[in-house]
Amino acid sequence: MFEKFARSYSVDRGLSVANATLGKVYGSEDFRDLFGKFGGCSFENGLYRIMREADVSLWNARVIVGFPRFEGRIISFGYDWLGRVFAVDIKRFENNRPGVVMFEPGSGEALDIPCNLGSFHDMELIRYRNAALAADFYRSWLAKGGKPPRHDECVGYKKPLFLTGKDAVDNLEMATIDVYWHLFGQLVRQVKGIR
Repeated sequence: MFEKFARSYSVDRGLSVANATLGKVYGSEDFRDLFGKFGGCSFENGLYRIMREADVSLWNARVIVGFPRFEGRIISFGYDWLGRVFAVDIKRFENNRPGVVMFEPGSGEALDIPCNLGSFHDMELIRYRNAALAADFYRSWLAKGGKPPRHDECVGYKKPLFLTGKDAVDNLEMATIDVYWHLFGQLVRQVKGIR
C-alpha cells in the first residue's frame, strides 16, 4: 500500500521532520505502514504532510476544538499547506475501512471524502491533486512570493471564509498552525453555535 503515492509525491528533505513513534497501532496495519514509511514527511515543497505518529493525539485535540461532534471518532494522519487536516472517521466506512474526512478551519467545514486511508493516498491524491490539496492555489501563493510552510506552520486565511473572507492569495498569511487551529476552532464553534 502507498506505492503509487510514493511514486507520485516527492519527499522534501529540508521540510520534513524526524518521525517520532509511540509504537501504538492506530486502527490498522494501514496506519502502521503509513506512519512507518512517511511519518513526519513533507511532500511537493510543503503541499502535503504526513503527521508524526506521536503527534496524532495532539492533532485530534486541535480538530475537536472546532468540530466537537467528532470527539472519539477520528484518527488524524495528514495536513496540507492551508492547515486542513485529514483524518479517518471510525464511524463512517468506505470499502469496509474507515472513511477520510477533511477538516477545513478556514471555511469551518468538515467534508467527507469518498476514500479510505489507502485509496486516499493511492488514488485521490494522484487523480485529484488540485481538488484535494488546492495545488493551483498553492502555486499562486508561491508565485506571489509566499514561502512553503514548515511542519509547525500553515498558510492561513487572514479573514476566515465563514466570516466573508475572500478565497484569494491576498487573504493569506503564514501562521503557526497550533495558534491558527485554536483561534479558528473557537471561531467556528461560536459562529456555528456548536456546543
